[in-house]
Amino acid sequence: MPSEFKQKSTRSVNVLLEGLPYIQQFRGKTIVVKYGGNAMQSPELQEAFCNDIVLMKSVGLNPVVVHGGGPQISKAIDRAGLTSRFVQGLRITDRDTMDIVEEVVINEINKELVQVMTAQGWPAFGLGANLEGGLIHARKFRHAFVDPQSGSPIEFGFVGEVKKIATEKLRLNSLKNAIPIIAPIGIDEFGRSYNINADTVAGAVAESVQAEKLVILTNTQGILDKDGTLIPALTIEQLETLIGEGTISQGMLPKVRCVQHALKAGVQTVQIIDGRLIHSALLEIFTDKGVGTMITNPGRPS
Repeated sequence: MPSEFKQKSTRSVNVLLEGLPYIQQFRGKTIVVKYGGNAMQSPELQEAFCNDIVLMKSVGLNPVVVHGGGPQISKAIDRAGLTSRFVQGLRITDRDTMDIVEEVVINEINKELVQVMTAQGWPAFGLGANLEGGLIHARKFRHAFVDPQSGSPIEFGFVGEVKKIATEKLRLNSLKNAIPIIAPIGIDEFGRSYNINADTVAGAVAESVQAEKLVILTNTQGILDKDGTLIPALTIEQLETLIGEGTISQGMLPKVRCVQHALKAGVQTVQIIDGRLIHSALLEIFTDKGVGTMITNPGRPS
């Protein structure tokens, strides 16, 4: 047997053996994965991500995907001659913007992910407003922010927050069921739809199903310190310190807030990882080293 082939075969076997304990650990457990950022804009990364999720399902995990759509929404808003404005990482959403958000997130991104994942060998189905609706019970965003220039309260428009997740619609009662892919659009009791931050939705879903792990794909290596160096592990208390000193700000704030809520509600671990790295989700779940920043709650009751 040629030595090159033997070495390659040995490496392949070692990779499989490294993943085995994690397959055994997470089999039958729910893993919520938030998919967004640049990984959604690269066909190669999208294909790899869908492959990762199908593999997880095929070896007995219960992956639930929550996707965003920020870059694609911003491009569509620009094409429409409108302007994007963000406050504390949240997009101010008037009626015209909300129409664009729904078109991009539901009719483009969600449907494409369902098609790609199903084509890779495991059926998937879309959830969210105007899909198999009723999953996300929403209400208007209630937190008050003041415009520093005018001193007036900022009106977020059709930005919402999660009131309740109808977990029965996720169909997690059997490992044989299809993979749920969730668009971050919620509906209130009057039938009004709201744009909800996808990280917030992912955290709420992870809480509602008591997920073993919440994995958030983003456009950075993970959480970085003031020098731009990756912090591989943090506690929720350390997160609060980083927020207070301004190390965590802007678009990272909604991610961190959802992390804190999820951990306090019983989610075991949260990992913020680099979605620009091909197969990053698999590397995080099935390898010894993992990637990104892992956040834990040492005070969580065992």
